[in-house]
Amino acid sequence: MAASPALLSLTPAVSRHPHLLFSPCPPRRHVRLAPLTATPSSPGGTGPGGPGVFLSPRALSQLDELAAFRYEHAFPHGLLTVRALRRGPDDDAVAEALVRLLASSFSETVRWAPAQRYAQLLTFVIRRYLHDRRGLAPHAAVLVGFYRPADADADDDGAASEDGRDDEGGEEEGEDEGEMACTAEVSFDAVGAPGAPPTPTPPLDFPYICNMTVKTPLRRRGIGKQLLKACEDLVFRMNARRRVYLHCRIIDQVPFNMYRKAGYIIVQTDSILVWLSLQKRKYLMSKELPQASVVSETSTKNFDDNI
Repeated sequence: MAASPALLSLTPAVSRHPHLLFSPCPPRRHVRLAPLTATPSSPGGTGPGGPGVFLSPRALSQLDELAAFRYEHAFPHGLLTVRALRRGPDDDAVAEALVRLLASSFSETVRWAPAQRYAQLLTFVIRRYLHDRRGLAPHAAVLVGFYRPADADADDDGAASEDGRDDEGGEEEGEDEGEMACTAEVSFDAVGAPGAPPTPTPPLDFPYICNMTVKTPLRRRGIGKQLLKACEDLVFRMNARRRVYLHCRIIDQVPFNMYRKAGYIIVQTDSILVWLSLQKRKYLMSKELPQASVVSETSTKNFDDNI
C-alpha cells in the first residue's frame, strides 16, 4: 500500500461521520498568487504565505477576515465557538489535536483491515494533509469548533471568585476555548479546491464543504447543525460565490435529512459503478446562499439537532 498522500485517496466528506477526502498536494500554480507585487503587508515580497509568496490586496483582506472569523452559538447545555485553524506555531497544538480527532473519526467508520492496522500511517497522512491545507489560505480554510459545557462556565466563575481573580488576571487568551468538538473544511475557489475531488465531481470554482465531523460523545446536541451554519457564514464573509456544494453518502440518512432541511438539494447521484472501487455511493448536494448573512436563523429555522 502506497504511503504517499498523493496516492491515497480516501472516501469523501460530509456525512454523519467523516469519510475524509485526502487529495494530492495542489500543483505549483497554486503557490504564487497574482499580482506579483509586494504590498505594505508584505515588505520585500514576503507575505503571510511565506517567503516568495505575493498576495493581492483582496487576498490580504481575506486573510484578515479568516483570522478574525468567529462563530458562536449558545446552547442550553453549553457554548460552541468555531474559528479558522491558523498557520502559525500558536495553533500547532490545536492542529495535532485535530489530527487525532480526524484519525479517530475515520477509523470508526472504515472497518477494512488496513485502516485499523496502519493507524500510524493514517495519522501521518492526515498530518501531512492538514499542513498542506493550512498553507492554502485564503483560498481554503480548516474550521475547528470548541465546546464548553454550561456547568464548566459556572465552575470557572466560582473558582475565579474564590481565588479573587478578575478578567485581567485570568488565563491567557485561547486557553479557555474548551474541548475540541468538531471540524470542517471549506474551499472557496479553484485554487483551494481539493486536487482529486470525489464523485460526483463538484464545480471546482465554487465553495465546497468537506471533512465535516463531530466528536462522538458530543453528537446529537445540535453541534453539527451549527458547524454547517458556520461554514456557510464564512463563505458569505469571504465574498465567495453563493452556491455551495457538499457530498453526503446515500446510506447516511440522518445528515441527509439535516442538509435537506438546511436547503440543500441533490444535484447528482453517484453511479453504481463506484462500488467497484469499494466506495459508498454519494449524493452531490448544493445550496444557493441568501444575500444576507447566514448567521440569521431564517435559512435554517427548521433544523433538527441531528449531529
